[in-house]
Amino acid sequence: MYKLVIAIVSLGLFYACSEVEVEDAPNLADSWTKNNSSDLGRNIAIQEEIDIKLYLELHKNWEMTTTGSGLQYFIYEEGEGQSPKTKDIVEVEYSISLLDGTVCYLMPPDEYTEVKVGQSEVETGLQEALKLMKVGDRMKLIIPSHIGHGMLGDREKIPPLTTLVVDIRLLDIK
Repeated sequence: MYKLVIAIVSLGLFYACSEVEVEDAPNLADSWTKNNSSDLGRNIAIQEEIDIKLYLELHKNWEMTTTGSGLQYFIYEEGEGQSPKTKDIVEVEYSISLLDGTVCYLMPPDEYTEVKVGQSEVETGLQEALKLMKVGDRMKLIIPSHIGHGMLGDREKIPPLTTLVVDIRLLDIK
């Protein structure tokens, strides 16, 4: 019986390892076009817009203003200071969450971070918002993925293609 099992297993291995003609899988690069990319981008943008509208239905008291880039903001506490300019260093406190409420980043109480206005390491939507603020302002921001962390996310806590909800306060301009 032992020899029969070994013979069957050997025969199975022989046939399993023999060359079998396999049809080549289609090469996606050969069939993907600029139109496919445009359609995909458009569909992602449409879905993100729907998600933002649904989110804002839950926050009807936010009087959002939309910029040409798609940034939406609501100043819910007005300051009286100056507005920062490109290359200014500002002190801010903030929290960043996703539309589903998942908190990605939260500043500890009584702490702040410094940001150089116009510096590329901070997402474009936040840079745009900083230039709209005055010292003392508190804002709610809705930052679509194309002016947030885009296709890659931040590789830590923010997933790719994710809309961000930011609560930010401009403390000072240095």
